[in-house]
Amino acid sequence: MDTVQRAQLVKDLAAAIGFDRCGIAPAGPVPRADYVRQWLAAGRAGSMAYLHRNVEKRLDPSKLLPGAKSVIVVALSYHQAEPPRPTDEPCGRVAMYAWGDDYHRVVKKKLHALADGLRERIDEPFKTKCCVDTAPLLERELASLAGIGWIGKNTLVLNEKDGSYFFLGAVVTTLELECDEPALDHCGTCTACLDACPTDAFPAPYEMDASRCISYLTIEHRGEIDPRFHEAMGDWVFGCDVCQQVCPHNRGAPTTGEPRFAIREPGPYPKLGDILTWSDADYGGAVAGSAIRRATLHMLKRNARVKAGD
Repeated sequence: MDTVQRAQLVKDLAAAIGFDRCGIAPAGPVPRADYVRQWLAAGRAGSMAYLHRNVEKRLDPSKLLPGAKSVIVVALSYHQAEPPRPTDEPCGRVAMYAWGDDYHRVVKKKLHALADGLRERIDEPFKTKCCVDTAPLLERELASLAGIGWIGKNTLVLNEKDGSYFFLGAVVTTLELECDEPALDHCGTCTACLDACPTDAFPAPYEMDASRCISYLTIEHRGEIDPRFHEAMGDWVFGCDVCQQVCPHNRGAPTTGEPRFAIREPGPYPKLGDILTWSDADYGGAVAGSAIRRATLHMLKRNARVKAGD
């Protein structure tokens, strides 16, 4: 089996497992390494100290898995219709990616199934490392190289047909596979995402100052939120979808076929009164198995207080 046949096998298996897209990138230094270093040096990562660790591994997948030759990149849609907003009492708002089960578990399970399927069909030893968001890997850069989509002006990966409401996963492997062509940029002259950002988190197209992003402020930032951002945060208590909501490429985004992403409690519009009165046990029960658990109880109450104006 040559590299082209192996690559086709990878894509066939990925589709059978339920991934919406699959592409292959070389396991070598990413092209925008200098930009990443400058971004970190400029303090754009805010208080996310973990992004300053293992930088060289982030910039070169072959340092994450010695001997790696290829990176299989997959996309899994989480897009779904937005339900009506409750009107009976004040609510917050949760980013769409956290409406269902924790994507880390869902995507990682599928990636392991992909790796296992390849081992069953390729009669030679090879190594794999499955990554979903937590490994020191620049998934967006690799997704662009693998043809999944281009990195848009809002720094998210965009696809002409699928928009941007999808998760990325990667399998770094020592298998040599035929690589795909990098994706072409289709943002054109559009600046909808830049214009709509409530906190002016984009100092320039294709650049984000994460320390100003509502997703960072509500999920990653552990301290109190600067009052200058309170009004701009609106009703977001976990994440933000504004730059995706206004993107023209998301107008026709398909609905996810993954049942585990179906809406579950606390849902898109958690009641502020519930959050503010949650005990540790209430919090644990509400966010178990959800990506919302990334934010601590203290942080969610902090976010709810900002919306409530307290």
